[in-house]
Amino acid sequence: MKNVRLSIMAVIMAFITVSCNQASNKNEQSSNDTTVVSQEHPASHSKKNDTVAVPAVSETPNGQDAAKEEAKNFSIAPIVTDYLSLKNALVSDDDKAAASAGKKLLATLNKVDMKTIPADKHKKYMDIADDAKEHAEHIGENVGNIHHQREHLASLGEDLKDLIDLFGTSQTLYQDHCPMFNDGKGAVWFSANKEIKNPYYGAEMLTCGKVEKTINGK
Repeated sequence: MKNVRLSIMAVIMAFITVSCNQASNKNEQSSNDTTVVSQEHPASHSKKNDTVAVPAVSETPNGQDAAKEEAKNFSIAPIVTDYLSLKNALVSDDDKAAASAGKKLLATLNKVDMKTIPADKHKKYMDIADDAKEHAEHIGENVGNIHHQREHLASLGEDLKDLIDLFGTSQTLYQDHCPMFNDGKGAVWFSANKEIKNPYYGAEMLTCGKVEKTINGK
C-alpha cells in the first residue's frame, strides 16, 4: 500500500512539473512576441518623423532682377573718356598720341559686357559700337597720317553722338561743330570744356567752330 501511494505521488509530481514547463514556455513566447512588436514600433514612428522633418523648399532668386539692375547702371563714361583723350591729341597735332588713344578706345569698346546693356538697346548699341571700333582701329594704325586720323575722328563723333542719344552721359559735354572740315560738309566733335579747340585743324585753325549744344550730365 505504501508503494502504491509513492507511485501515485510520483505521477502527480511529474504531471505538475510538465504543466509548469508548458506554462513557462507560453509566457516566454508571449514575452518574445511582445518584444518583437515593441521593436517594430520605432520603425513606424521613424517613418512618421521623416515625413514631418522634410524641410520646406526655399525659393531662390533667379538672377533676373540682379541682371536688370546691372543693365540700368550701364554707362558710356569710359568710352567718353577715351574719346576725349583722342580728340585732345589731335587738337595738339600729335599723331602718335592720337594713335595710342585710338588703341585704348578700341580696347575699351571690346571690353564692354553686353549683359550690362538693356536688352532693348542691344542691337542699336552693337551697330554703333562696331562702327566705332573700326574708326578707332584705323586711327591706331595710322601714325604719320594725321589727316586720315582726323577723318576717322569725324566718324567717331557721329558714333559718340548716337551713344549719348541712346544712353545719356554722366558728365556735361559740349557738342561743337566745324563748318569747314570734310570739304565744307562740316563735322562735329565733343569737348568737356566750352572753349573751342578744333581737333580737325589743330594749330592751323584752333578756334574755328562753335558750340552747337550743351549736354547736361545725368
